[in-house]
Amino acid sequence: MEYSPPPLFKQGASARVKMTVFACISIVLLLVDSQMRTLGTVRQVVGTVLHPLQMVALLPRDAIYGAGDYFSSLAEMKKQVDELKRQQIADAQALQQAQLRTAENNQLRRLMGAREQVPTKSMLAEVLYDARDASSRKIILNRGSNSDVSLGLPVIDNQGVVGQVTRVFPFTSEVTLLTDKDQAIPVQLLRNGLRSVAYGRGKIGSLELRFTAPNADIKVGDIVVTSGLDGIYPAGLAVARVTQVDSNANGAFGGVICQPLAGIQNNRQLLILMSPPEIAPRPPDEEPRVPRKGNNRMAPIKDPAKEEAPAAGAASAAAGSELIPKAPAAATPATTPVTGTPAVSTPAVTTPAARTPTAATPATVPANRAPATGAPAATPTKEPAR
Repeated sequence: MEYSPPPLFKQGASARVKMTVFACISIVLLLVDSQMRTLGTVRQVVGTVLHPLQMVALLPRDAIYGAGDYFSSLAEMKKQVDELKRQQIADAQALQQAQLRTAENNQLRRLMGAREQVPTKSMLAEVLYDARDASSRKIILNRGSNSDVSLGLPVIDNQGVVGQVTRVFPFTSEVTLLTDKDQAIPVQLLRNGLRSVAYGRGKIGSLELRFTAPNADIKVGDIVVTSGLDGIYPAGLAVARVTQVDSNANGAFGGVICQPLAGIQNNRQLLILMSPPEIAPRPPDEEPRVPRKGNNRMAPIKDPAKEEAPAAGAASAAAGSELIPKAPAAATPATTPVTGTPAVSTPAVTTPAARTPTAATPATVPANRAPATGAPAATPTKEPAR
């Protein structure tokens, strides 16, 4: 039995010979293809036939690359989403700041317009925070005594009156709002000039016109402005709008509710009126009259026509008294002096209208006539002529 090696291990031509043959074939094909362009169709046919095999062979590689790309793109997309979210938050904050700045600029522009219309000097202030007392309606401004802020100065915005400075510190000041329950301001209706006083209603946030007559000419929608009678608020500043009128015919007063026009709880910038309005000086006080001693009662008014009649009667009575001797001051009867000279009575003073008795006509009194005082009748005496 003849032994022969398996076909795999059979050796034909040497490897050197094979390499030389295949190299020559390759060179020939290259020359033929470069010169005659005859192998292009063969390459296309072979490439078309082998393409599915190439795709199948590349499937594992493509699957590995696809998985890597998927996970890397997922991480990249997550990173981009986080970055976009942060950018969105930053843009929203910037938008809010821009809107706030725009609102502040608009408010400042309106305040500057109101500042030009107000006749007095004013200063811009910013609200820092609300007061700590929850039961009151007060705010704190960033202006104090170092900025020449004093007590009682009014505070306004572009729409109307906000309140009044009630406390002053070196760098801040406290403002009591119009709606505070302890705040009052003299006002008048813009439509008919009816004067009244507006009182705050506390946490309700509105004003009330107290002590108004039930039949007062007040309508819903009327504008209430400052009257300027207190010497603090300039006249003509808008205060509130009438929202409710309660005319109670049975009561002595009617109820009027108003809503403030100013942005009391909205704005951050306000105006402080630095100088009060100019008021005409008061007239000088009259000097007190010093009453005379013993003349505490009022003197009656004298009528000249009525005074002439008693004067004429007194004159005629005085004229008749010269003809009648006077009674003695006491009850002692009249006697003559020791020397024997008859007693002479002093004649009564008469007015020029009375008639003077002549020397030849002695005045005699009947013996049976007694004095008016109840004294015994005296012996009639003869009055010598003057």
